[in-house]
Amino acid sequence: MKAIVVDNLTKVFGHLVAVDHISFEVGEGEIFGFLGANGAGKTSTIMMLATALNPSSGMATVCGYDIVRERDRVRESIGIVFEELSLDINLTARENLDFHASLYHLPRKVRDERVSQSLHLVGLEDRQNILVKYYSGGMQRRLEIARAMLNSPKVLFLDEPTLGLDVQTRRLLWDYAKTVNKESSTTILLNTHYVEEADYLCNRIAVLEHGRIVKVDTPKALKDSLGSSVLSIKFPQGARASEFANLLNGMSWVKKVDQHDSQLELSVGDRGMKIPEVVRLARTHGFVISAIGEHKPSLEDVFLHYVGKKLQGEEHE
Repeated sequence: MKAIVVDNLTKVFGHLVAVDHISFEVGEGEIFGFLGANGAGKTSTIMMLATALNPSSGMATVCGYDIVRERDRVRESIGIVFEELSLDINLTARENLDFHASLYHLPRKVRDERVSQSLHLVGLEDRQNILVKYYSGGMQRRLEIARAMLNSPKVLFLDEPTLGLDVQTRRLLWDYAKTVNKESSTTILLNTHYVEEADYLCNRIAVLEHGRIVKVDTPKALKDSLGSSVLSIKFPQGARASEFANLLNGMSWVKKVDQHDSQLELSVGDRGMKIPEVVRLARTHGFVISAIGEHKPSLEDVFLHYVGKKLQGEEHE
């Protein structure tokens, strides 16, 4: 059985189509990621799957339960970490978890066991009696993951879980998410706009733009789809970059050319050094190149290729 099945799911707010007839499936134990900019429809999708929003049309099941007709069964099967922090900072970590566990009407003994297990899972046993207001941002995120695991969910939704955290803390959170996935066999659906996060964590990634799924595949397959390498060509400000782009589009080894002001990004299909050919072509036709470089395709290149723009606010390690 698939952990998540989505068929033509749509959400409309007034005249805004936030989620536009998307369809996908997530296997049990998989880490599946939505990669997209703010406003792409990532959060609306998770909110529908978590039964916090009703879809405008389409259908979906989580753990085999319909998200509209069997919402209580869905909620029993999932955990969720929201984009915004939602902890009581005037309680200790253990008190936060104990209060949340009581909402599941768990017996005291079971509740204590679950709280201890969850704290151990995210490495907070030695900090469990400290008020949360004295926690760092990364520790608070780890506590939220622990809270989401109290009901032993089969599916865990993570909505931008590392937003605003520094690089080192973000990597620690990634490792905790992988631990949750491995040790508990928990299926994870991750929303992120960090390409490094999607690349490191996800078995498969869906590129999302304007509420639509543009492309779905493994990180490796997505990068391989761009060819063997990507060339970055910079021209002096005001140069005829678009004219040179037209020349490059006529080359058999060029898969696609993207232009951003006076810079071109080439997806190169054939193996072998193409920089000399580009330089010769520029000299022959009277173009001046100020800088040129080559690198292996990244997920950022993938997003640029399929969406036509870079992820705004992207942070690099």
